[in-house]
Amino acid sequence: MAETIAIIDYGSGNLRSVQKALQRAAREAGVAAEVCVTTDADAIAQADRIVLPGVGAFGAGMEGLRARAGVLEAMEHAVLAAGRPFLGVCVGMQLLADCGREFGAHDGLGWIAGEVTALPTGDPSCRTPHMGWNTVRTQTPHPVLKNLTEEAFYFAHSYHFAPENDVHLVGICHHGVRLAAAVARDNIFGVQFHPEKSQTAGLALLANFLQWAPK
Repeated sequence: MAETIAIIDYGSGNLRSVQKALQRAAREAGVAAEVCVTTDADAIAQADRIVLPGVGAFGAGMEGLRARAGVLEAMEHAVLAAGRPFLGVCVGMQLLADCGREFGAHDGLGWIAGEVTALPTGDPSCRTPHMGWNTVRTQTPHPVLKNLTEEAFYFAHSYHFAPENDVHLVGICHHGVRLAAAVARDNIFGVQFHPEKSQTAGLALLANFLQWAPK
């Protein structure tokens, strides 16, 4: 029986490319999955897996989630109460934080302790935005990073998530300084890069997510 994968539409854009990448990853991995883009709280609450993509500003992302009736409550039910696998991508990963400091201070989901701040500008090798391919190295082994211990992924961001506790930091990259490329807690996983734009490595990561069975 096919699992349902709910990609949450909260006005962040880039949804169809994420949907197509998940569909391709499922097909190539032999995973039966029905991948839908939705704003429907009931569909999110009942989904087997949840994906929160995102481009743009932190505050606008949280505002978009709050503006869709029942969506935050459905996410909390599916992810926090029912323990279903969750994947946050780019801004969708940043929203896991307690707070985002882009254009003011904004409360995040608070699912992984930490805050989102601007990329440092003191190092001339650390250009903003961080745009293009960068090598991600596994910091802590995780099923979603299976066979991806050192791979190049595609980034596009000006702010970064700094976890409060390194136990949640599972993948790193360097852009002048060390940056969190992937974070995780229990059934929650987030990546700063765009797997849907990262070719073979991105598809492999999505396939790992589709087969991940958190304990």
